Amino acid sequence: MKDFTVLDLLDIDLKEHNHLRLRCIAGRSGLSRKLSSAMISRPGLPLSGYFVDFNNTSIQLFGRGEQSYLRMLEEKGDLGNMKKILSTTIPCCVFTDQGSPSQNIIEMAEENAIAILTTDLNSSDFSRRAYSILDEVFARTETIHGVLVEVFGIGVLITGDAGVGKSETALELVNRGHRLISDDTVRLKNISDAYLIGSGENPMFAHHMEIRGLGIINISNMYGIGAIREKKQIQLSVHLERWDDSKNYDRIGDNLTAEFLGVKIPRVVIPVKPGRNVPIIIETAARNERLKKQGFYSARDFDRGVMSWLESETTRDMYNSEIEDWSSADFNQEG
Repeated sequence: MKDFTVLDLLDIDLKEHNHLRLRCIAGRSGLSRKLSSAMISRPGLPLSGYFVDFNNTSIQLFGRGEQSYLRMLEEKGDLGNMKKILSTTIPCCVFTDQGSPSQNIIEMAEENAIAILTTDLNSSDFSRRAYSILDEVFARTETIHGVLVEVFGIGVLITGDAGVGKSETALELVNRGHRLISDDTVRLKNISDAYLIGSGENPMFAHHMEIRGLGIINISNMYGIGAIREKKQIQLSVHLERWDDSKNYDRIGDNLTAEFLGVKIPRVVIPVKPGRNVPIIIETAARNERLKKQGFYSARDFDRGVMSWLESETTRDMYNSEIEDWSSADFNQEG
């Protein structure tokens, strides 16, 4: 990952239609400072003089409470701790609720090349939105060969050996109304060790497909902007492999998983041979995954039904056997 700076934070803000609504009011020479952490700190304790475990790599967030405390310190002429904060390697300071520091603090920030940013969002809203952005910026990444499509709202990662038909399968899915995120290479991001986000390795080529015998096609131009997405959470892994007659394939729906960057996701293995409609099978797998998220497990319910039937059959057989034994015993006694 390239260095991420305070200026990049402002650029993201502009690209996302003022998502954080940030603007720089002082210390513009510090906009090139690097952010090396997704953490956001509230400097209440350092302002009171307690610097143990002070995180000088995180954004310093000044909410209403910190701003009120700063005004009290300034009235007392006691800005030593604020000066100490601004003399460290913190990337920037953010004042929420349309707050802004005094001229004395602005001069300290200019002297130490610390960018002072302000937003009209409150502290909670800003923190929630900023963490959402920073978690993705600093997420662990991995690039794999595969195709990522959205099928019925489920992000499906299609993998398999070269020539097995990944791109052709994705093309048929797009033709059936689903959406393409990336073909050939997929960039994975681990978000807070909780889920995976997939996107194209290169945004310029992510929505192009190479179809053997046809060449390179542009999905956006051919099918419209509604046929593509920039990124999507990956919720299902589909592995395509050539049919092997000597292999026993899953027939009841075992709970297989695939692991990427330490995150496990459901996995299905689909054997490919002439006559099998792989796109429809993937659609069915995506529908089944949605049902599982709603608490409906077809394989598990089927297994329970079979076990219930077997138990009822066994009970009935035992009952009939006992009746026959009793009847036989009564007949022998009468005889």
